[in-house]
Amino acid sequence: MNTNIFDEIYKEPGHFLIDEAVSKQKIPIGYTCSYVPEVMLKVGNLFPVRLRAPGVSDTEIADIYLSSVICSYTRSILEFAMDDQYDFLGGIIFTASCDHLRRLYDNLIYLMTDNFYHILDIGNIISKDSKLWLIDELKIFANKISDNFQIEINDDVLAEAISSHNKMLGILQSIGDLRKNPKPPLSGTDFHKLIIAAFCSPQEEIMPHILNFKENLQNSNSKKDYKARIMLVGGQIDDPDYIDLIESTGALVVADRFCTGSLPGLELISEEKKPYDAICENIFNKTMCPRMINDFYKRLNNILAIVEEYKVDGVIVENIKFCDIWGIDTSQLLLELRKRDIPVLRLEREYRLTGEGQLSTRVQAFLESITKN
Repeated sequence: MNTNIFDEIYKEPGHFLIDEAVSKQKIPIGYTCSYVPEVMLKVGNLFPVRLRAPGVSDTEIADIYLSSVICSYTRSILEFAMDDQYDFLGGIIFTASCDHLRRLYDNLIYLMTDNFYHILDIGNIISKDSKLWLIDELKIFANKISDNFQIEINDDVLAEAISSHNKMLGILQSIGDLRKNPKPPLSGTDFHKLIIAAFCSPQEEIMPHILNFKENLQNSNSKKDYKARIMLVGGQIDDPDYIDLIESTGALVVADRFCTGSLPGLELISEEKKPYDAICENIFNKTMCPRMINDFYKRLNNILAIVEEYKVDGVIVENIKFCDIWGIDTSQLLLELRKRDIPVLRLEREYRLTGEGQLSTRVQAFLESITKN
């Protein structure tokens, strides 16, 4: 499968499609978390770009400003910012999803003083009150966008943005559904390159390439034989090379239940409800983040349903070192999956790809344990 254009995109934070959009007077807005309603950054001449630090070698400068027990994703983003690699952005949107991202926010508003910043406050439980709170937060957010960028935002504007956003999500879903096949026509690595490109590019510019990719799948051969169908579960992953290393052992990643994954991250936004109500509901439904209190079994049942639907042979649970919320959730998740005789492997990692040899050895041993059964 030819993914050359997606290779170029995922390796550069400010790639050529962003340059193309900026030349048309469009404004890229960075965001750091799946709780940010990216559809609200598709109004007027704005477009969303998920923040990444591809190929980061170290965080020597960021380590001066952030504690050593802050996750390496956060420190990598700050390192890139201090290296002026996000200067193309017209603003950055955060959520109060964890203390690590809050510390990143504190540093960036001091470092990049000319940018537009906003942080969304989201509750830790899903209830009637937390939904009303989030809707108020979304309206405050919309007003700040409107004031700063002179963009009119009303229900009609949001409804149009939702409709356009859903079209892209629907196409990505249709490609992801092909992974249910006994011999999928694309690897997990190829699919993740596609998803990263979609999340980090202006929609108008990336859509022709996504459609071309889908068309080419119709004429491609199925992937070569594999040892086991794997589901990858966990926190922030935006590095297809990590998935490629897992698949180089003979695994095939057919399902991705992580922050930048498709399940349930590509869930459509309702076009029948009022826009703010629909966006609020979508945020809570598509994330299923461990930061949400009392929702563990909802997350577990979602994983179990995906295991069944995608005919998964084993689950790999990954988390970035020092990630508080995933570090806590993972232990209980491993216990529950083992109770149900689902093979599971836990991998703790840094944001950048390190320890490739050890990772490969552990995955190979895991695959052998599956195939012996």
